[in-house]
Amino acid sequence: MAANALTRQEVGAPPSYEGECIAWLPFVTGPAAPVTIRYELSGDPDAPLLILAGGISADRHVIASEASAACGWWECQATVLSLYRRLAIDWVGADGALDRPIHPEDQARAILLTLDHLGIDRAAVFIGASYGAMTGMQLAAMAPERIGKLLAISAAHRAHPFVSAQRALQRQAVELGERLGGPGAGVALARKIAMLGYRTPEEFADRFKGPPTLADDARVRCGAEAYLDAQGERHAARVSAVAYRRLSESIDLHRIDPARIVIPAVFAAALDDRLIPHEDIADLAARVPDGRFVPLPTRFGHDSFLKEQTLITALLHDFLNSLECDA
Repeated sequence: MAANALTRQEVGAPPSYEGECIAWLPFVTGPAAPVTIRYELSGDPDAPLLILAGGISADRHVIASEASAACGWWECQATVLSLYRRLAIDWVGADGALDRPIHPEDQARAILLTLDHLGIDRAAVFIGASYGAMTGMQLAAMAPERIGKLLAISAAHRAHPFVSAQRALQRQAVELGERLGGPGAGVALARKIAMLGYRTPEEFADRFKGPPTLADDARVRCGAEAYLDAQGERHAARVSAVAYRRLSESIDLHRIDPARIVIPAVFAAALDDRLIPHEDIADLAARVPDGRFVPLPTRFGHDSFLKEQTLITALLHDFLNSLECDA
């Protein structure tokens, strides 16, 4: 497969394209199985290669490119990211076709299989946020020779027990929806619960200042309820119950010994993150041999890597400028 990918590039393949890698994936839990890994490779072929990965809702389309003109999940960082070659995948299990435990290490191995498929020996950096950062840690530990540096945003070396309990309740909401014949309603409710952890009380206090009101159906509705309903409905329209449950579980399966991350690594933490306490990320950075901790004064909590555009742009600039210093 790798040879075919190289030949395709040599004969003038477009600088940006989407593709599939069908491979046999050895899972951490359970037997190996064939998977279809969907990826997007985009940007200047002569620029340093970035592997990019976001949260469990992210996909292979990071920013608009020749492969797809649509806005990607990190479009607000296009000015920085467009200067580099970019590779991203759809998460294994995101299509709902795989109903089995999926470990972040499985995602890391899927990325390695994609690199092999494309004939790429090494990426300059791995930039991950949330679940993507967990996957980046696993990949750095598994194959440090395949990545130059790691930037991990809003992720620690293991799930916090209190937040794992929250996710367990979200999964119960999904399962309740399935049992009642409304899997989409279960996913929507789970997403609405999750949004309360992704954001902060301070943001909600600013955005939804009005008191609860009595609706026409004689039910009391709070100011944020319409927003949460919209978020839940949008998510349920594109994520199946199986995918939600299995990727949520995958976050809780994440655990890694920081000492195994031997490449240079930067760990950035939103100081108001309710899901990943910044103290946990600071502890992780201190235990990585070549690790550095970067605190981020934010107001959007865990979603700050998506919402704090100026702050994250500066973080990316500083991190990527180090590549030029190393050249």
